[in-house]
Parts: sequence; structure tokens; C-alpha cells
Amino acid sequence: MTQRNTTPVPRKIPFEFPDDINPQWIPGRNELAAMINGGSLTMPYLEPFLIRTMREAAEQVCDTRVKADADAFNRQEGQHFRAHRRFNDLLKRKRYPQLADVEDQMEASYARLSKRSLRARMAYTAGFEAMTMGVTKWLIGKRIGLFRNADPRVVSFVLWHMVEETEHKTVAHDVYKALYGSSLGAYWARMVGVFHGSLDVIKFSMRGYRSILKQDGVWTNFRARLRLAREMAGFVWNVGPYLFRAALPGHDPRNEPDEPWVLEWLAAYPDSNPDDPPLVDTGHPTMPVPFAPAKTMQAAA
Repeated sequence: MTQRNTTPVPRKIPFEFPDDINPQWIPGRNELAAMINGGSLTMPYLEPFLIRTMREAAEQVCDTRVKADADAFNRQEGQHFRAHRRFNDLLKRKRYPQLADVEDQMEASYARLSKRSLRARMAYTAGFEAMTMGVTKWLIGKRIGLFRNADPRVVSFVLWHMVEETEHKTVAHDVYKALYGSSLGAYWARMVGVFHGSLDVIKFSMRGYRSILKQDGVWTNFRARLRLAREMAGFVWNVGPYLFRAALPGHDPRNEPDEPWVLEWLAAYPDSNPDDPPLVDTGHPTMPVPFAPAKTMQAAA
């Protein structure tokens, strides 16, 4: 089994971000933490835009399954951006109040983007969603090297988001195809959307982590910039191939295999306690999924 093809399941997971969380939450990898914090900063502006776009598009879709998937997509994204907003408020409150300036820029940018045609907005939505498959490969596939001994509260929150991005990876593509088909014009618009959506979010994420590293006093530090270049190379190496495949004619996200850890997380979640945040053991050598079945397997081993 390499992937799922079921309606996404909205989950309201009670992640908390108390003041004892260090914004530099990955030991020895402050630049990576800054990059992920910068990505988090975009979510309360990007994801409401995606929700509005998908809601408008779904009203024009006749296929009941696609409409149901779009509704579930929106409900998942709603949980995502609210959790990111709480985390971002912690970052601003503890160390980085200047991030509000980047937030103002994003608010204005998405207000302008919201005036574009529905096809352009759906192409942007489907394009960004294509990038998340590469981000999942990077963050979940490489989780042991990236997050060893990092704060489990933040790691678990980040990985949960990536799990659900995988779960709804086909939805924006299906809605776009249901509305605009597979004509050459529809393909060109979607291809442009792959790079527009992805690079736009990367741009604002970079503004966020640059602001963070400036506040930390290391933006002009040569060694810090080398470490940042190494982290960026890991991102590009893992995400780049997904973007180029997504830009090809006939692309279907169903053809992208899911990470086994994602499938295990999704299979184990229904037996978990929904009132407890699923916290990953970042000190464990394999960082297994944070549910009872996985713990039982570890004990037996």
C-alpha cells in the first residue's frame, strides 16, 4: 500500500504553545528552525485564501465526491491556519514582534490576489498544494536527521500538518480539473500556478526567516549563512523534483507515493485519544508515529 484515496478527515487536535517553548526549537539548527518558523508565518494568510478559493470553486462543481473532498479540505486547512496563528503569536510575543510587518505585506498581497479570476486562483491553489508533497518528503522523510531531540510539541504540530497535506493532496487538482478540464489552455494556467503559488509562498517564508535571523543578530554572520545555505539546499533537493513533475502535462498527484510514516499515522489515529496531542518522541532513534500501536510494536521489539 503506497497511498490513500479517501475523503480527508478533519481533525481538531489540541496543540498548545506555552511560553516555555524556545523559538529556536531545534538544538544546534537555529537556521532550520527559522526557515520553518518563516513558513509557519505564511499559513494564516495563505490558507484562508485557499479556503475562500476552494469554497467558491466547489459551488460550481457537480461531482458530489469532489465537493465533499473540497469541504473536508477546507475544514482541515481551517484547523491548520488557526494552529499556526497560535504558534506565530508565540514567536512574536517572545522574540520577534517585527514579524508583524511581514504579516502586513502578506495580508495586502492576498487581498490583491483575491481579485484575480477564479481560474488563476485555483491554479495558484493547485500549484501550492503540489509543493506540499515535496515539503512532506523533506520534513517527514528526513525527520530523524532534521528533528532529533527537538521540541516535540513543535515537531508534532509540523508533522501533523504535513500528514494532512498528504491526505488531501489530490483535492485542489481534482477541483481544478473538474472546472477547467485538460485542455491546453487549462494546462498552461495550471503550470503557471505551480510556480506562482509555490514561489510566492517561498518568497514570504524567506522574508520571515530573514527577519528572524536579523533579530537574532546572525543574518550577516558567514557561518550562519553557510548553515542556512545547507538547509536551503536540503529543501530544494527534496521539493524541486515535485514542482517540475507537477508542471508536466498529465500530472496527477495520485502518482506520487506517500511516505510510509504518513500512512501509519493516518491508520493509527482513529484509535488514539483525540483530547491528547499526538507528540512524537524526538529522542527515539526512528521517531515512530506517536500512537499506542507504534509504542506496542516498540515494546515488543
